[in-house]
Amino acid sequence: MTKDYIRHQGKIERIEKHKVYVRIEQKASCSDCHAKSVCFASDKKDKIIEVNDRSGRYSPREDVIISVRSSMGLFAVVIAFTIPLILVILSVIAGTSASGDEGIGGLAGLSVLVPYYFILYLFRGILKKKFIFTLSKSPERTHNVTNYS
Repeated sequence: MTKDYIRHQGKIERIEKHKVYVRIEQKASCSDCHAKSVCFASDKKDKIIEVNDRSGRYSPREDVIISVRSSMGLFAVVIAFTIPLILVILSVIAGTSASGDEGIGGLAGLSVLVPYYFILYLFRGILKKKFIFTLSKSPERTHNVTNYS
């Protein structure tokens, strides 16, 4: 792996057809990771990641390493946080300017999030195809992945 990937140690929860569900846990090393600002693994204790895999090389409860391109982490931050922030700010300004009331501006800012996240929900299939996670066997006797480079 090169610097272009974010890697996490995980354990396979279950396998259904050609989908492998991997549980990743937040480790103390996440706070020192240079990619923590673009990595969703650093905001919660456990995550289940769905990975397409047709190899049949993996089995439930097996330790694995899950990887994703760093650029995909940045893309996720942009669509989940940056774009909504910009939309809220613009809506607050537009609502306040149009009505002259800051309360209306605030409601306009909040209300713009509902259609935005609904649209993201509708396009979740396309987004799933864009975020490609890969699996690899975990080295023997390795319980933590501390090298994120």
